[in-house]
Amino acid sequence: MNFAKLNSDAVFGRSDGKILWQPRIICWYHDKIFSGEPLPEKYAGLSIYDIYRKLGCSARLYEFGECFERQEDYRVQQTFQENPDGKITHTIETPAGCQTEILQKSKTSQWPKHLKREVETEKELETAAWREENCSWKWNGEKYNKLIEEIGDLGAPAVIMPRMNIQSLYLEKMGIENGIFAMQDWPETVDRYFNALEESHSRLIELINDSPVNLVNFGENIHSDSLPPYLFEKYHLPACRRRCDKLHSAGKFVYSHWDGNCRPLLKYARQTGLDGIEAITPTPQGDVTLEEIKEALGDDMYLIDGIPAVFFDETYSEKTLTDCTERIIELFAPKLILGISDEISSTGDIERINLITDIVNSYNSQFETVNF
Repeated sequence: MNFAKLNSDAVFGRSDGKILWQPRIICWYHDKIFSGEPLPEKYAGLSIYDIYRKLGCSARLYEFGECFERQEDYRVQQTFQENPDGKITHTIETPAGCQTEILQKSKTSQWPKHLKREVETEKELETAAWREENCSWKWNGEKYNKLIEEIGDLGAPAVIMPRMNIQSLYLEKMGIENGIFAMQDWPETVDRYFNALEESHSRLIELINDSPVNLVNFGENIHSDSLPPYLFEKYHLPACRRRCDKLHSAGKFVYSHWDGNCRPLLKYARQTGLDGIEAITPTPQGDVTLEEIKEALGDDMYLIDGIPAVFFDETYSEKTLTDCTERIIELFAPKLILGISDEISSTGDIERINLITDIVNSYNSQFETVNF
């Protein structure tokens, strides 16, 4: 099956009722590779893309984000120093000041943890703003063509945009606690950083709008426990609308990643300008029901994903998984890119993906054209 075509047709309303099954297995795959745990025999030696092909389902191809390359100002100098104990010191020298990030490698995770974040002082935040004011973006067409050749049949090219304002402050620069204090203690500097970030991302949007990549994800990781309604309304919502307006002017399909608790924020879904929302996680894993999600999204917005990741673990029966899947299709199709909210875990049963493949294929079969 040409999943790239079905992916594009589904999000732009050309699929004649068919839906796409697009689970993410990246965590499951890379955790096993990192830990040295062998893959199940039938998948041994296969690339992650060939595993998708063997499972008979689509992949969400955020690799195409690599085609949009952030270019630091030529005056920025960065160095990395790694100690024998796995401590990494990342130093960023700029005309506006210096930033230092310290990371610690771990034997239990492929991702190092922060010992010191890139921004801890107001001066470091001013430097972060200067970097955004002076950076640029470059399109890499050669990389795009290579990715199309390698994996283009598995889904439509997609890009995850960098996080906007408050989520960038929390998750990329300062951490949540320090970010909250910064908004109270340094409001003018925070506003400068947010404005610089939006201007930088506007330059990126110009590049995206001129590119063949038509699916744009805001990788925000929205979580209402750290982004309550008053902060959402003040910072996130206006910026989200402005982004969507720019991207829609070029006909892009735009969606955002909300993967934490989001009950207090669902009421804003149709005010965001988004075409859909990715990874909203229903109970028992998240804090909202499928019916509440449907009420919030209405008949115009897409749900991307929907199946709680915990249903792929043996803690829950296969019937619980299939019943949930059928209910999601009943509520959301055809405005649905079915997936896992938001990934199958490293302890999940990969074979359960085949159960959903069968359900989706059976559902889609009713829309097959019969030629006589």
